[in-house]
Order: sequence, then C-alpha cells, then structure tokens
Amino acid sequence: MSEELDKRYLERLSELFPTIAAASTEIINLQSILNLPKGTEHFITDIHGEYESFIHVLKNGSGSVKKKIDEVFGRTLSNGDKDALATLIYYPREKMALIKKTEEDMDDWYKITLYRLIEVCKQSASKYTRSKMRKALPSDFAFVIEELITEKPEVLDKEAYYNSIIDTIIEIQKAEDFIIAMSHLIQRMVVDRLHILGDIYDRGPGPDRIMDRLMTYHSLDIMWGNHDIVWMGAAAGSLQCIATVLRISARYGNLDILEDGYGINMLPLATLAMKYYGTESSECFRIKGDHGYGEHGLDKAEDDLNMKMHKAISIIQFKLEGQLIRKRPEFQMENRLLLDKIDYEKGTILLDGKEYPLKDSFFPTIDPLDPYALTEDEQAVMERLQSAFMNCEKLHTHMMFLLTKGNLFRVYNNNLLYHGCLPLDENGEFMDVDVYGEKFSGKALYEELEKYVRKAFFAVSETEREKGRDIMWWIWSSPKSPLFGKDKMATFERYFLEDPETHVENKNPYYHLLDDEKVMNHVLAEFGLGEDAHIVNGHVPVMQSSGENPAKCGGKVLIIDGGFSRAYQAKTGIAGYTLIYNSYGMQLVAHKPFTSTEDAIRKETDIHSDKIMIMNAPYRLHVRDTDDGRRLMERIGELKQLLEAYRSGQIIEKLVNRTPI
Repeated sequence: MSEELDKRYLERLSELFPTIAAASTEIINLQSILNLPKGTEHFITDIHGEYESFIHVLKNGSGSVKKKIDEVFGRTLSNGDKDALATLIYYPREKMALIKKTEEDMDDWYKITLYRLIEVCKQSASKYTRSKMRKALPSDFAFVIEELITEKPEVLDKEAYYNSIIDTIIEIQKAEDFIIAMSHLIQRMVVDRLHILGDIYDRGPGPDRIMDRLMTYHSLDIMWGNHDIVWMGAAAGSLQCIATVLRISARYGNLDILEDGYGINMLPLATLAMKYYGTESSECFRIKGDHGYGEHGLDKAEDDLNMKMHKAISIIQFKLEGQLIRKRPEFQMENRLLLDKIDYEKGTILLDGKEYPLKDSFFPTIDPLDPYALTEDEQAVMERLQSAFMNCEKLHTHMMFLLTKGNLFRVYNNNLLYHGCLPLDENGEFMDVDVYGEKFSGKALYEELEKYVRKAFFAVSETEREKGRDIMWWIWSSPKSPLFGKDKMATFERYFLEDPETHVENKNPYYHLLDDEKVMNHVLAEFGLGEDAHIVNGHVPVMQSSGENPAKCGGKVLIIDGGFSRAYQAKTGIAGYTLIYNSYGMQLVAHKPFTSTEDAIRKETDIHSDKIMIMNAPYRLHVRDTDDGRRLMERIGELKQLLEAYRSGQIIEKLVNRTPI
C-alpha cells in the first residue's frame, strides 16, 4: 500500500474510532476476544430431506449439549436425570406437557430445573463475549437471563438475589416460557457455526421444512450438493432439472413435497400419466422406501397412480436429457443418448455392442424415428411445470438463501469443505474439464462452475442465463462434475435392465486415491492449505457395516456422509456421520438410526452416537487460532497504526460529544 493510500485508509478508520481513547478501547476489546476459546463448529451433510433426524441432531449438537451437562454436573446427577435434562433442552414445550401429567409439585420441579438450566447456560456461554451473548438472548427475557448467568460481584447475598428472581418467575407463572427460552439459548450457544456440506434435498419427505429451519439459524454456510443443484436448476427453469426433481420425488413417494410444500400442481402430470399409461402396471417404477402399497396410508389406487406418474416423468426426463446432450456437444455426454439405441419392435437395447432385453418395452409416447421429441401433451405439461417452478415464491426464497449462504467449496479454519470430489486422473493429477470451450481444473474449475450457477439467476443476458441453466444439469450428472464424480448416472439401466453389471457407476479416481497422502496434500495445496489441514466432504455413503472407515489418509480426509437417508441405512449400517470441531480438537460422530421425535420425548432416547477422535489439539485452541482471529489481529495492527498516526500528529483526533460555546 502506498503512503498516500495508507493515510487515506487510516483517515477512514479514524471516522469509526475518532479518538486515541476509542482506538485504544477497541484494541483492548479485540485482544480479549482473541484469548477466548475457539467456538464449536458442527458439520452435517447429505440430509436428504430427513427432517426429524436432522432437527434432533441440530438440537443436540451431535452430543455437544450432553457434553455441557456432563461438564457441569459430573457425577452429581444420575444418568437418568442427565437424559431427562437433555431431552428437556431439545424439546422443552413437549417434554413439559408430559411432565405436568405425572409431577405432583410443579413449582418445586420448576425451581430445580431452572437452577440446572442456569448452570448449563453459564457453561455454554463461557466462551463468548458478553456482547455476543447479549445478541443471542431472547428479547422477552434478555435482562433476567443475563442477570442469572453472569456474576454480580456487587451483590453481597448472591443466593438470596438469585432465589428471589427464580421465585418471582414461578410466582408470575412464567416458568414454562422461561424454561423454553433457556433451552433454546443453550441449543444456540453450544454450536458457534454450522456447516452444511450438501444434499439437503431429495429422497426424504421434509427438505422444505429443513430449509425453513436453516433460514433461522444464527451462523452457517452451505456447500451445494448435486441434489441441491438440480433443485436450483429446476427453480431457474431448466426443463431437464425439473423433470429430474419430479422423477426423484415420485421414485421415493414424495410428490407431496411439491404440492404441499411448494404449491406446485401435479394434476397435469397425473392426467398425462393416466392417458398414456393407464392400462399398464409400470412395475419397474414401483416406489422405493416405506411408501409402498398398504403402508403409511397409501391405498392401491394411489400407489398405482404414483407408479404411472413416475414412469411418465422418467420418459420425459430421458427425452429432455437427450435434447440437451445434442444441443451441447461440449458436454461430451453422447454415451448417455440411449433412446435411439432401443429396438422398439424387439424390446431390446444395444449398449457397448451388447444387446439387452428391456424389462419394460411399453413406450406409447416415444416416436422410434424421433425418440427425443416430446409429444404435444408432454410439452404442455412441462411448460406448465416450468412456469410453476419459476414463479413459486417459497421455492425461490429457499433458492436465494442457498445462493446467499452457499458455494461449491469453502476454506474455513484450515479445513477444505466441498460436497463430492475434486476430479482427478488415475495419476492423481487434476483433470482438465471443458466449460463452454475453455479448460479448467482444480480450484479454478469450482470457481468457473459457481459463476455459471449464479448466472442462471442473475445474468442480464438470456444467453448467459441459458448456459447457467444447462450447466446445472451438467453438474448434476456429468462424469467430470466435482459434485457427481462417477462415469455415468445409470438411471435408465436401473429401471429397464436386469443385468447388474449395467447398473455399475464407477467412481472418479479421487475416491481410490483418498489414502494417498501425496495426492491429498496436492489437493490441499491447490486451495492454499498446508499439510496440517483437513478435507471434509460427503456425497458417497460410508459403508460402516462393511468395515469402511470414514477417516481417510490418517485422518487428513473425513467423509461424513454415513447415510442420513433412510433409503441408505440398510446398506451403511448407520444413520449418518457428523463432525464436531471444538477448542479441544475434531471428533467424528457416528449416529444410530433415529426412531421418532415422540420416542425421543417420551422415552428420553437420544440418537445413540459413537465418537471417534480424529485430532487432539496440542493445546486448547483459542479465537486467535481461527480465521476470525487472524482477521481480528489484522484489525489490531491497523488500529495500532492509527494510534501511532494520532500520536505523531499525522491524523488529528476528532472532537466527540462537545457542546460548542
């Protein structure tokens, strides 16, 4: 920085800190913050619409609440009392409703519970400045909570002082509201920052509710997953992405997400399905998961209609994808043009020189001479759906939140975060990827793709918006996409071909190089990180039941998708991995399947979690050891320069709160 620019910057800084006293006070304040313990970071990925499981993990901070309770009460409370207190903190309103049915002396219970919550709250707030804590306090009880959880050296009889406050809370019948406020405050204080590493959407029944909750969370960032990208593409108007979103929703019996969650009318698709597939059983398109005939309220007619809608939108998807592959030869995905490889008379398909029989050869909407053309009815349905997706206010509110809080990758506190993989060749070198005529690899590939995602929503040029829409489908399904990372998406083969060899999706070399320290260090260096950093990502379920370890390369790489989605749990053997990074180090947390919120409240059954220590910090980490700490130290340096400028006469102090004579 030149001397002139340096002085100009200091003059601007002096507007914020107009006196030596103001600058000095800020230096003291920032220096004290640097010496506070590092806040807890919570990493979650591949939620896949499992709202109840996600909310429970969010409430318990992957065991962080229980840890605070143990720190406060040690052996002075029984395990049963600790479980009861933890459940109350997670679900205060619901738990108190049950307690009132059996507890004879509620006033006594309120008093005991309030004292316990106050102690847990003190412990949870101990690593924050009073200013930050005040911002977290619920407005209705801010003053009272601050009085109860902060020391008052000027109060001589502290016990009587605190007793009087608690007695008054109970007397004026505000105990329940106060317990709810304290519980929510503890939930907020135990986690300083939440990282979502992708795939909020698809498979499970509640992605819209998850998004609503994330929009109220105090501090978070999101790495986009391939399932999030396809929803973003749908919201931007990509026909291929819209068809994919509908197909996956139908496949998992979750079309009500679109109707009830986002108000998108499914009647046109249902009408089309009955018109063309009404006489056919569509067994290849049976619903996955626990939504089949006779379960969860679905009757045979609903199940049958869902299968027909599932098939109708799948055929539309294959047609639309073929159109885009032909339109964008630079995507290099011609091997996924399959409809023109079908012999419609014989009911077979020719793949890689081998002929396979189709399990289903009823294609009333496909013209063998022009297999990728939509019929007039299909075109009309897609136009209506496109309008619905592009004009759904709630959906666009959620997508704008993803764009505001989200990225394809992030470097945070010496950790590299992304959803899928960094595309590599067999030698561990970064793969060159063509993006609209230019080659990109490594970090530059992520940055270029992210630009186009944002262009789909914000570009002035319709040509650039169209490129953005098209690239989102490419990100969803291309072998060279960092969010997919497989040689093909074998959707067609899984529906129509019996031979399991045709279903295989071979992973990018990244996945079998995860234990190669040289390659992983090369990846970290590409993003400006040293060999002591970590890579944290999800996307591919960790098969714990087969003995797979989520910690790769000696703990340098952490794969934390263990299968939140119920559809994966039979294969993985668990219900998801999460990661906690606090002032003592990093811990992987393996969760057992969540039964229900009702069980958690009534039986006080938390998600059973096994913790695996990945990194013990050599000393307790403080704010000075974080990215925020480094920014604060830069600010302290600038303020010290300002002090020197004041004292040398280079910059003159400003008069503050002076009344003219």
